[in-house]
Amino acid sequence: MAATSTKGTRLPKPKQIKSFLDQYVIGQERAKKLLSVAVYNHYKRILHNVVEHPDDGVELEKSNVLLVGPTGTGKTLLARTIAKMLMVPFTIVDATVLTEAGYVGEDVESILSRLLQEADYDQEQAEIGIVFIDEIDKISRKSDNPSITRDVAGEGVQQALLKLLEGSVVNVPPQGGRKHPEQEFVHMNTENILFICGGAFEGIERIIAQRLNTQVIGFDNGRKATVDKNDLLRYVEPQDIRKYGLIPEIVGRLPVLMNLDQLDRKALKRILTEPRNAILRQYEKLFEIDGIKLEIDPKVLDVIVDTAIREKLGARGLRAICERIMNDAMYEAPSSRRKVFHLTADYAKARLEK
Repeated sequence: MAATSTKGTRLPKPKQIKSFLDQYVIGQERAKKLLSVAVYNHYKRILHNVVEHPDDGVELEKSNVLLVGPTGTGKTLLARTIAKMLMVPFTIVDATVLTEAGYVGEDVESILSRLLQEADYDQEQAEIGIVFIDEIDKISRKSDNPSITRDVAGEGVQQALLKLLEGSVVNVPPQGGRKHPEQEFVHMNTENILFICGGAFEGIERIIAQRLNTQVIGFDNGRKATVDKNDLLRYVEPQDIRKYGLIPEIVGRLPVLMNLDQLDRKALKRILTEPRNAILRQYEKLFEIDGIKLEIDPKVLDVIVDTAIREKLGARGLRAICERIMNDAMYEAPSSRRKVFHLTADYAKARLEK
Protein backbone atom coordinates (compact mmCIF):
# COMPACT_ATOMS: atom_id res chain seq x y z
CA MET A 1 0.00 0.00 0.00
CA ALA A 2 3.02 2.27 0.46
CA ALA A 3 3.01 2.90 -3.27
CA THR A 4 -0.70 3.45 -3.63
CA SER A 5 -0.49 6.84 -5.32
CA THR A 6 2.20 5.94 -7.84
CA LYS A 7 2.17 2.24 -8.57
CA GLY A 8 -1.49 1.41 -8.07
CA THR A 9 -1.05 -1.30 -5.42
CA ARG A 10 -4.41 -2.95 -4.67
CA LEU A 11 -6.27 -0.92 -2.07
CA PRO A 12 -7.95 -2.94 0.71
CA LYS A 13 -11.74 -2.57 0.82
CA PRO A 14 -13.49 -1.08 3.88
CA LYS A 15 -14.49 -4.54 5.16
CA GLN A 16 -10.88 -5.72 4.90
CA ILE A 17 -9.66 -2.64 6.76
CA LYS A 18 -12.21 -3.22 9.54
CA SER A 19 -11.26 -6.90 9.79
CA PHE A 20 -7.66 -5.86 10.33
CA LEU A 21 -8.72 -3.31 12.97
CA ASP A 22 -10.75 -6.02 14.73
CA GLN A 23 -7.51 -7.95 15.37
CA TYR A 24 -6.04 -5.07 17.39
CA VAL A 25 -8.94 -2.89 18.59
CA ILE A 26 -11.71 -4.27 20.81
CA GLY A 27 -15.19 -2.72 20.61
CA GLN A 28 -15.84 0.64 18.91
CA GLU A 29 -17.67 -1.12 16.03
CA ARG A 30 -19.28 2.05 14.64
CA ALA A 31 -16.05 4.05 14.80
CA LYS A 32 -14.11 1.26 13.06
CA LYS A 33 -16.65 1.14 10.22
CA LEU A 34 -16.66 4.91 9.72
CA LEU A 35 -12.86 5.11 9.88
CA SER A 36 -12.48 2.21 7.42
CA VAL A 37 -14.71 4.01 4.91
CA ALA A 38 -12.93 7.35 5.44
CA VAL A 39 -9.47 5.83 4.93
CA TYR A 40 -10.61 3.80 1.90
CA ASN A 41 -12.15 6.91 0.30
CA HIS A 42 -9.03 8.95 1.02
CA TYR A 43 -6.64 6.58 -0.75
CA LYS A 44 -9.18 5.82 -3.48
CA ARG A 45 -9.29 9.57 -4.06
CA ILE A 46 -5.50 9.64 -4.48
CA LEU A 47 -5.71 6.89 -7.09
CA HIS A 48 -8.50 8.75 -8.90
CA ASN A 49 -6.88 12.18 -8.91
CA VAL A 50 -3.28 11.13 -9.54
CA VAL A 51 -3.24 7.81 -11.34
CA GLU A 52 -6.45 6.79 -13.04
CA HIS A 53 -8.50 9.82 -14.14
CA PRO A 54 -6.37 12.95 -13.96
CA ASP A 55 -8.40 14.89 -16.59
CA ASP A 56 -12.04 13.83 -16.20
CA GLY A 57 -13.02 17.12 -14.53
CA VAL A 58 -13.99 15.53 -11.19
CA GLU A 59 -11.47 16.25 -8.46
CA LEU A 60 -12.33 14.57 -5.18
CA GLU A 61 -11.66 16.58 -2.03
CA LYS A 62 -10.07 14.94 0.98
CA SER A 63 -11.93 14.16 4.17
CA ASN A 64 -9.90 14.49 7.34
CA VAL A 65 -11.21 12.76 10.47
CA LEU A 66 -12.07 13.96 13.99
CA LEU A 67 -12.30 11.32 16.75
CA VAL A 68 -14.10 12.37 19.94
CA GLY A 69 -13.95 10.15 22.99
CA PRO A 70 -12.78 9.84 26.61
CA THR A 71 -9.15 9.03 27.38
CA GLY A 72 -8.17 5.39 26.96
CA THR A 73 -10.87 4.50 24.43
CA GLY A 74 -8.51 3.75 21.52
CA LYS A 75 -8.24 6.93 19.43
CA THR A 76 -4.46 6.69 18.97
CA LEU A 77 -4.57 2.90 18.57
CA LEU A 78 -7.09 3.15 15.72
CA ALA A 79 -4.91 5.61 13.80
CA ARG A 80 -1.70 3.66 14.45
CA THR A 81 -3.29 0.36 13.36
CA ILE A 82 -4.63 1.88 10.12
CA ALA A 83 -1.14 3.13 9.24
CA LYS A 84 0.34 -0.26 10.11
CA MET A 85 -2.01 -2.01 7.71
CA LEU A 86 -1.47 0.43 4.83
CA MET A 87 2.31 0.59 5.41
CA VAL A 88 2.40 4.37 5.04
CA PRO A 89 4.47 6.81 7.11
CA PHE A 90 2.70 7.68 10.36
CA THR A 91 3.40 10.20 13.09
CA ILE A 92 1.66 11.28 16.30
CA VAL A 93 1.74 14.93 17.33
CA ASP A 94 0.53 16.41 20.61
CA ALA A 95 -1.34 19.62 19.80
CA THR A 96 -0.55 21.05 23.25
CA VAL A 97 3.14 21.64 22.35
CA LEU A 98 2.30 23.65 19.22
CA THR A 99 2.37 27.46 19.18
CA GLU A 100 2.24 30.19 16.56
CA ALA A 101 5.48 30.76 14.68
CA GLY A 102 7.90 32.92 16.64
CA TYR A 103 6.74 31.83 20.10
CA VAL A 104 8.24 29.30 22.52
CA GLY A 105 7.04 25.84 21.51
CA GLU A 106 6.92 23.96 18.22
CA ASP A 107 5.78 25.45 14.91
CA VAL A 108 2.93 23.68 13.13
CA GLU A 109 5.35 22.83 10.28
CA SER A 110 7.26 20.56 12.70
CA ILE A 111 4.38 18.07 12.22
CA LEU A 112 5.49 17.55 8.62
CA SER A 113 9.16 17.40 9.65
CA ARG A 114 8.33 14.37 11.81
CA LEU A 115 6.37 12.73 9.01
CA LEU A 116 9.31 13.27 6.65
CA GLN A 117 11.64 11.66 9.19
CA GLU A 118 9.29 8.68 9.57
CA ALA A 119 9.43 8.24 5.76
CA ASP A 120 13.27 8.23 5.85
CA TYR A 121 13.17 11.57 3.99
CA ASP A 122 11.31 10.01 1.05
CA GLN A 123 9.13 13.00 0.23
CA GLU A 124 6.85 11.07 -2.14
CA GLN A 125 6.02 8.58 0.63
CA ALA A 126 5.60 11.30 3.26
CA GLU A 127 3.05 13.05 1.06
CA ILE A 128 0.66 10.06 1.27
CA GLY A 129 1.22 9.49 4.99
CA ILE A 130 -1.09 9.74 7.99
CA VAL A 131 -0.76 12.31 10.80
CA PHE A 132 -2.53 11.83 14.12
CA ILE A 133 -2.96 15.11 16.02
CA ASP A 134 -3.79 14.27 19.63
CA GLU A 135 -5.35 16.57 22.24
CA ILE A 136 -6.91 18.75 19.51
CA ASP A 137 -9.45 19.93 22.10
CA LYS A 138 -6.67 21.55 24.15
CA ILE A 139 -6.14 24.22 21.48
CA SER A 140 -9.75 25.40 21.62
CA ARG A 141 -10.46 29.11 21.95
CA LYS A 142 -10.34 30.22 25.56
CA SER A 143 -13.51 32.28 25.11
CA ASP A 144 -15.71 33.84 22.45
CA ASN A 145 -14.75 37.32 23.63
CA PRO A 146 -11.86 39.11 21.91
CA SER A 147 -8.87 39.56 24.19
CA ILE A 148 -6.06 42.10 24.28
CA THR A 149 -3.60 39.21 24.74
CA ARG A 150 -2.75 36.84 21.90
CA ASP A 151 -4.00 33.27 22.18
CA VAL A 152 -0.79 31.83 20.69
CA ALA A 153 -1.40 28.23 21.81
CA GLY A 154 -5.13 28.17 21.04
CA GLU A 155 -6.80 29.96 18.15
CA GLY A 156 -3.39 30.93 16.72
CA VAL A 157 -2.47 27.26 16.32
CA GLN A 158 -5.85 26.48 14.78
CA GLN A 159 -5.29 29.17 12.14
CA ALA A 160 -1.81 27.75 11.41
CA LEU A 161 -3.20 24.20 11.11
CA LEU A 162 -5.73 25.26 8.48
CA LYS A 163 -3.29 25.34 5.58
CA LEU A 164 -2.06 21.84 6.47
CA LEU A 165 -5.54 20.35 6.77
CA GLU A 166 -6.99 21.82 3.58
CA GLY A 167 -4.05 20.83 1.37
CA SER A 168 -1.35 23.26 0.33
CA VAL A 169 2.38 23.44 -0.35
CA VAL A 170 4.21 24.09 2.92
CA ASN A 171 7.86 24.99 3.52
CA VAL A 172 9.12 22.29 5.87
CA PRO A 173 12.48 22.38 7.71
CA PRO A 174 13.70 18.77 7.32
CA GLN A 175 15.66 18.76 10.59
CA GLY A 176 12.93 20.37 12.65
CA GLY A 177 13.35 24.10 12.24
CA ARG A 178 14.57 26.67 14.68
CA LYS A 179 17.76 24.89 15.74
CA HIS A 180 18.99 24.72 12.13
CA PRO A 181 18.13 28.08 10.55
CA GLU A 182 20.64 27.55 7.74
CA GLN A 183 18.96 24.43 6.29
CA GLU A 184 17.07 24.46 3.00
CA PHE A 185 13.32 24.00 3.19
CA VAL A 186 11.51 21.04 1.65
CA HIS A 187 8.34 22.03 -0.22
CA MET A 188 5.73 19.48 0.89
CA ASN A 189 2.23 19.19 -0.55
CA THR A 190 -0.28 18.21 2.15
CA GLU A 191 -3.12 17.53 -0.30
CA ASN A 192 -2.81 13.74 0.02
CA ILE A 193 -1.83 13.53 3.69
CA LEU A 194 -4.65 12.17 5.85
CA PHE A 195 -5.05 14.06 9.12
CA ILE A 196 -6.80 12.21 11.95
CA CYS A 197 -7.44 14.44 14.97
CA GLY A 198 -8.42 13.16 18.38
CA GLY A 199 -9.55 14.70 21.63
CA ALA A 200 -11.45 13.91 24.83
CA PHE A 201 -13.42 17.19 24.65
CA GLU A 202 -14.06 16.98 28.37
CA GLY A 203 -17.32 18.65 29.32
CA ILE A 204 -18.77 18.70 25.80
CA GLU A 205 -21.68 16.60 27.10
CA ARG A 206 -23.08 19.77 28.70
CA ILE A 207 -23.08 21.51 25.31
CA ILE A 208 -24.77 18.49 23.67
CA ALA A 209 -27.38 18.27 26.46
CA GLN A 210 -28.13 21.98 26.14
CA ARG A 211 -28.66 21.64 22.38
CA LEU A 212 -30.88 18.56 22.71
CA ASN A 213 -33.04 20.25 25.31
CA THR A 214 -33.56 23.39 23.26
CA GLN A 215 -34.62 21.80 20.01
CA VAL A 216 -37.10 19.21 18.85
CA ILE A 217 -35.00 16.08 18.52
CA GLY A 218 -37.48 14.06 16.54
CA PHE A 219 -41.14 13.24 16.80
CA ASP A 220 -42.50 9.91 15.69
CA ASN A 221 -46.29 9.73 15.71
CA GLY A 222 -46.37 12.43 18.35
CA ARG A 223 -43.92 10.68 20.69
CA LYS A 224 -40.62 12.34 21.45
CA ALA A 225 -37.52 10.27 20.72
CA THR A 226 -35.69 9.15 23.85
CA VAL A 227 -32.16 10.34 24.52
CA ASP A 228 -29.63 8.18 26.35
CA LYS A 229 -28.42 10.65 28.98
CA ASN A 230 -25.61 8.31 29.99
CA ASP A 231 -24.12 8.39 26.49
CA LEU A 232 -24.61 11.92 25.21
CA LEU A 233 -21.36 11.77 23.22
CA ARG A 234 -23.05 9.64 20.55
CA TYR A 235 -25.16 12.69 19.59
CA VAL A 236 -22.14 14.96 19.00
CA GLU A 237 -22.40 17.22 15.95
CA PRO A 238 -20.06 19.76 14.30
CA GLN A 239 -21.94 22.66 15.93
CA ASP A 240 -21.06 21.24 19.38
CA ILE A 241 -17.36 21.08 18.44
CA ARG A 242 -17.56 24.69 17.23
CA LYS A 243 -19.21 25.84 20.45
CA TYR A 244 -16.53 24.01 22.45
CA GLY A 245 -13.90 26.29 20.92
CA LEU A 246 -12.67 25.00 17.57
CA ILE A 247 -12.97 27.67 14.89
CA PRO A 248 -15.54 27.04 12.10
CA GLU A 249 -12.80 26.72 9.45
CA ILE A 250 -11.13 23.87 11.38
CA VAL A 251 -14.46 22.09 11.92
CA GLY A 252 -15.13 22.39 8.17
CA ARG A 253 -11.75 20.77 7.38
CA LEU A 254 -12.64 17.78 9.61
CA PRO A 255 -15.84 16.58 7.91
CA VAL A 256 -15.73 12.97 9.19
CA LEU A 257 -16.81 13.27 12.84
CA MET A 258 -17.15 10.15 14.98
CA ASN A 259 -17.36 9.40 18.67
CA LEU A 260 -15.77 6.55 20.60
CA ASP A 261 -17.68 4.83 23.39
CA GLN A 262 -16.52 4.58 26.97
CA LEU A 263 -15.24 1.02 27.41
CA ASP A 264 -17.30 -1.23 29.70
CA ARG A 265 -16.14 -4.18 31.85
CA LYS A 266 -16.66 -6.72 29.08
CA ALA A 267 -14.58 -4.71 26.58
CA LEU A 268 -11.76 -4.15 29.07
CA LYS A 269 -11.56 -7.89 29.82
CA ARG A 270 -11.42 -8.67 26.11
CA ILE A 271 -8.62 -6.12 25.62
CA LEU A 272 -6.51 -8.02 28.16
CA THR A 273 -6.67 -11.32 26.28
CA GLU A 274 -8.07 -11.12 22.73
CA PRO A 275 -6.03 -8.78 20.48
CA ARG A 276 -3.02 -10.22 18.66
CA ASN A 277 -0.73 -8.24 20.94
CA ALA A 278 -2.94 -8.50 24.05
CA ILE A 279 -1.35 -7.23 27.26
CA LEU A 280 -1.44 -10.57 29.12
CA ARG A 281 -0.01 -12.37 26.08
CA GLN A 282 2.93 -10.00 26.22
CA TYR A 283 3.60 -10.90 29.87
CA GLU A 284 3.33 -14.60 29.02
CA LYS A 285 5.96 -14.04 26.33
CA LEU A 286 8.24 -12.14 28.74
CA PHE A 287 8.15 -15.02 31.22
CA GLU A 288 8.51 -17.58 28.42
CA ILE A 289 11.79 -15.97 27.30
CA ASP A 290 13.14 -16.78 30.79
CA GLY A 291 11.89 -20.38 30.47
CA ILE A 292 8.98 -19.83 32.85
CA LYS A 293 5.33 -20.58 32.12
CA LEU A 294 2.95 -17.88 33.37
CA GLU A 295 -0.44 -19.24 34.45
CA ILE A 296 -3.08 -16.59 35.15
CA ASP A 297 -6.17 -17.25 37.25
CA PRO A 298 -9.29 -15.98 35.39
CA LYS A 299 -10.28 -13.99 38.50
CA VAL A 300 -7.17 -11.85 38.06
CA LEU A 301 -8.86 -10.26 35.03
CA ASP A 302 -11.70 -9.06 37.28
CA VAL A 303 -9.20 -7.53 39.72
CA ILE A 304 -7.44 -5.64 36.90
CA VAL A 305 -10.66 -4.43 35.28
CA ASP A 306 -12.22 -3.35 38.60
CA THR A 307 -9.10 -1.29 39.36
CA ALA A 308 -9.14 0.35 35.89
CA ILE A 309 -12.82 1.30 36.25
CA ARG A 310 -12.38 2.56 39.81
CA GLU A 311 -9.40 4.72 38.86
CA LYS A 312 -11.09 5.84 35.58
CA LEU A 313 -8.02 4.94 33.52
CA GLY A 314 -9.67 3.28 30.50
CA ALA A 315 -7.70 0.82 28.37
CA ARG A 316 -4.54 2.92 28.68
CA GLY A 317 -4.40 2.15 32.41
CA LEU A 318 -4.52 -1.64 32.01
CA ARG A 319 -0.79 -1.96 31.36
CA ALA A 320 0.09 0.26 34.34
CA ILE A 321 -2.08 -1.92 36.60
CA CYS A 322 -0.48 -5.09 35.21
CA GLU A 323 2.99 -3.63 35.86
CA ARG A 324 2.08 -2.99 39.49
CA ILE A 325 0.93 -6.60 39.83
CA MET A 326 3.78 -8.23 37.92
CA ASN A 327 6.76 -6.15 39.02
CA ASP A 328 7.83 -8.24 42.02
CA ALA A 329 7.33 -11.48 40.08
CA MET A 330 9.40 -10.21 37.14
CA TYR A 331 12.14 -9.21 39.58
CA GLU A 332 12.28 -12.57 41.39
CA ALA A 333 11.39 -15.12 38.67
CA PRO A 334 14.45 -14.86 36.38
CA SER A 335 16.77 -15.71 39.34
CA SER A 336 14.64 -18.58 40.66
CA ARG A 337 14.53 -22.15 39.41
CA ARG A 338 10.76 -22.17 39.09
CA LYS A 339 9.40 -23.33 35.76
CA VAL A 340 5.82 -22.18 36.43
CA PHE A 341 4.53 -18.99 38.01
CA HIS A 342 0.85 -19.12 38.97
CA LEU A 343 -0.75 -15.68 39.27
CA THR A 344 -3.76 -15.68 41.60
CA ALA A 345 -6.36 -13.02 42.38
CA ASP A 346 -5.15 -12.79 46.01
CA TYR A 347 -1.58 -12.18 44.83
CA ALA A 348 -2.82 -9.48 42.43
CA LYS A 349 -4.89 -7.74 45.13
CA ALA A 350 -1.99 -7.82 47.58
CA ARG A 351 0.36 -6.21 45.06
CA LEU A 352 -2.17 -3.48 44.17
CA GLU A 353 -2.80 -2.68 47.84
CA LYS A 354 0.94 -2.55 48.43
